[in-house]
Amino acid sequence: MAERAALEELVRLQGERVRGLKQQKASAEQIEEEVAKLLKLKTQLGPDESKQKFVLKTPKETLTGKYGEDSKLIYDLKDQGGELLSLRYDLTVPFARYLAMNKLTNIKRYHIAKVYRRDNPAMTRGRYREFYQCDFDIAGQFDPMIPDAECLKIMCEILSSLQIGDFLVKVNDRRILDGMFAICGVPDSKFRTICSSVDKLDKVSWEEVKSEMVGEKGLAPEVADHIGDYVQQHGGVSLVEQLLQDPKLSQNKQALEGLGDLKLLFEYLTLFGIDDKISFDLSLARGLDYYTGVIYEAVLLQTPAQAGEEPLGVGSVAAGGRYDGLVGMFDPKGRKVPCVGLSIGVERIFSIVEQRLEALEEKIRTTETQVLVASAQKKLLEERLKLVSELWDAGIKAELLYKKNPKLLNQLQYCEEAGIPLVAIIGEQELKDGVIKLRSVASREEVDVRREDLVEEIKRRTSLASLHLLN
Repeated sequence: MAERAALEELVRLQGERVRGLKQQKASAEQIEEEVAKLLKLKTQLGPDESKQKFVLKTPKETLTGKYGEDSKLIYDLKDQGGELLSLRYDLTVPFARYLAMNKLTNIKRYHIAKVYRRDNPAMTRGRYREFYQCDFDIAGQFDPMIPDAECLKIMCEILSSLQIGDFLVKVNDRRILDGMFAICGVPDSKFRTICSSVDKLDKVSWEEVKSEMVGEKGLAPEVADHIGDYVQQHGGVSLVEQLLQDPKLSQNKQALEGLGDLKLLFEYLTLFGIDDKISFDLSLARGLDYYTGVIYEAVLLQTPAQAGEEPLGVGSVAAGGRYDGLVGMFDPKGRKVPCVGLSIGVERIFSIVEQRLEALEEKIRTTETQVLVASAQKKLLEERLKLVSELWDAGIKAELLYKKNPKLLNQLQYCEEAGIPLVAIIGEQELKDGVIKLRSVASREEVDVRREDLVEEIKRRTSLASLHLLN
């Protein structure tokens, strides 16, 4: 220790000597010589093992153990040093690690990025190996169920504004599931694997789920039957109140806490005006291991073929829940930060929108451009450039073809292919008359508009089109 202390003192003195020479503006050769001596002393000193701290490395994805049975869908990699890496499976675990690394205890954020799943892709159902997710999360210590209710409100607002059809948000609580498994006689070691089986009830029948639990996972048939009595129930706040009176479930501390929070959640959802979109569903399990409380999943519904039939689910488009313990798994001191969030499946929604537009034989718009500036004759590029600049300055989304003398037919065909609704046509006669010919691509109707009135006319037409879409 004494030898190390002496070396540390030499390093300190040599460092002061280098700084002094720099302040005195000594020659570069002299400074380089003294810097070399300093580096040599530091090499002799080596690292101080007693001062080593736990540091999270940004590129290492410590995903193992966070996703339960879904871990098999993680893309595992190794770097040149043989250290295990993984492609990002979701945006939640990286967010939790970010909070721990930066010692953040209170934040609200959204994040859109790619994630990767080693899965069997099904393009027609919007299931991919590489796709975008949009996450929204609230982290911090708050009173129960207020942030959770806000997340569900945001989810409903997003799905309503996208106009992709009727949807239902299933809600449950991990504590209710764990309490239910406990009173039904499921061994603690099988909670997560049985949870994963229950989560398949939206895709397969109860008989198939029971067969998997008994035949593949070794659960006693009578225990599976007891679970079946619970997980096939769904409803609203009345079901929550009914289960609060359940003689067995109400005696389990975890289940009681979960049911109490769900009752409070439904009160807030009623105030937010979205309780009619929410269903308390005991079969919802969400396979990810990091959830600790309320969990939810949004599914689209399609109109039943026959009157009186139950609506058919056409797939999950959003999901989320509370994960109060995840940040603590990354923090060296285990400090917990309560979190709740949601994730929107961007590609899944795109797939549904495309399918519905194709069924209606409508073209898919690939641009937000409101108007194309076109010319009817040659040698009018300068006029097109002046007009498109005027429209840009007025906040109009406009564009023009990057050709000096494009044919009018080619310009009109481009609008039809790209879904641009309006064309502002400049011609020699229009220039003389001080007007612009405004053409509707859909109806092919054309009207002459005074140049000074063009911006207002385009805004009027596009706002009317937006109102038509909303209705």
